[in-house]
Amino acid sequence: MKILLCASHLSKKGDIHRGFQLLFKKLNKSERYFSLRMANGIFVDKTCEVLPTFKESCLRFYNSEMEQLSFAEAAEESRKHVNTWVSKQTEGKIPELLPDDSVDFQTRLVLVNALYLKATWGRQFDEGSTREMPFKINKNETRPVQMMYQEGIFCYKYVKEVPASLLMIPYKGDELCFLVLLPDESVDISKVEEELTFEKLTAWTQPDTMSYTHVEVFLPKFKLEEDYDLKSLLQRLGIVDAFEETKADLSAMAPERNLCVSKFVHKSVVEVNEKGTEAAAAASSVNIVPLSSGGS
Repeated sequence: MKILLCASHLSKKGDIHRGFQLLFKKLNKSERYFSLRMANGIFVDKTCEVLPTFKESCLRFYNSEMEQLSFAEAAEESRKHVNTWVSKQTEGKIPELLPDDSVDFQTRLVLVNALYLKATWGRQFDEGSTREMPFKINKNETRPVQMMYQEGIFCYKYVKEVPASLLMIPYKGDELCFLVLLPDESVDISKVEEELTFEKLTAWTQPDTMSYTHVEVFLPKFKLEEDYDLKSLLQRLGIVDAFEETKADLSAMAPERNLCVSKFVHKSVVEVNEKGTEAAAAASSVNIVPLSSGGS
C-alpha cells in the first residue's frame, strides 16, 4: 500500500480513503442531467480468508461488498460471473473484462472497478447534417468518416504554445463538457500527445483565458474500444513488489501467505454521436497464490 501511495504522490492513507469516499458519493449522486456512476466489486475464492478490517474498510470507504466465488473448483464459471457483473455496471458496454484463461484454480481474489457515463449534448447535432467527409489521420493520410455538424456560440481558445484550437462542447446541465484540442495542420499530433500534461490542460482551460465565439463545429461520429495490460506501466511507476510472490505484502488484506498480483487489466469504450456521449471503463487486478505456498 505504501508503494501505491507513493506512486500516486499521496502519503496519508486516511486522507486518501476519505477522499475516495467523498469521490464515490459525488460521482454516484442522483438528480443530474447525465448518468455517471462508479462501482467496485470484490470477488473472493471461498477458500480464502479475508480480514474483517479489510472488508469493513472496503464497504465503508469504497462501497464495495465482497462476494464469494469458487475459483478453485469452477474458474470459468467464476470468470463469467465477474464479467456479467461488469456488463451490468457498464450497461452492456463492456461485456467481457476478463478474457479466457485470465483466472484459474490458483486465483484467490479479483478486484474490479467499473465506471459508466452517459450524457447528452446541451445542443444536439442534427442527424440530417451528418455526412461522409475526410478526416486527417496525419499530414499525408485521410480517412472517410461520418462527420457531424453544427454552428453556434462555444467556449473557444487558440493555444499558441501548441499551436492548436481548443473548444468546449457542453453537455446538458453544463456540469460536464467535451473538450476538443485540434492542432494546426503543421503540427505533429504524436508530439502533442507526448507533451500534453494535466497541468497544461488545466492552465489552458481556465475560464478567464477563454472566450465565447461563433464557431462551425465538424466533429467525427465515432466509437473507440481499447484494452490495456497495466502491469508493465505500474512497474515503470515503481509498483514492482506487488507482482512478485517473494516480495508482495498483502497481509492487510488476507493472512494467506505468498499472495501477489498476477494481472492488472483495463478496458475502455467511448461512443460519440449526434445525441451525446456514452462511455465505460473497467479495471481489474487478479491475485493468485502460487502452488508452492501450499494453496489448493
